[in-house]
Amino acid sequence: QVQLVESGGGTVQPGGSLRLSCVASGFSLNVAKIGWFRRAPGKEREAVSCIETRNFPARYRDSVRGRFTISVDKPKNTVFLQMNSLKPEDTAVYHCAYAPADGLLCDLDPREYDLWGQGTQVTVSS
Repeated sequence: QVQLVESGGGTVQPGGSLRLSCVASGFSLNVAKIGWFRRAPGKEREAVSCIETRNFPARYRDSVRGRFTISVDKPKNTVFLQMNSLKPEDTAVYHCAYAPADGLLCDLDPREYDLWGQGTQVTVSS
């Protein structure tokens, strides 16, 4: 079965860290684009980060650059999102998504992605 499954969400205090995982099954992440997106209650979905798994430069939204790091573990067929210095405004459901690689940098436009995981909740609260 072709799917993406996220995990690693939870509740942390401001300043804390979480590492989200996105495990792909039924296909390989060796050549792929993977994006992380989030949606907070009452807000539009927004891009967080993306990576093209052939060592192209990753991309980040401005508000998370320097705090979040996206990485890929090809033997585990998994993409990670390490989130440090978390803020209350990072609270959202986080989804990973897949798009075919096309030799270009990954996209921060969710319309470019055609396979989505079910999401994992991240809550940052004191």
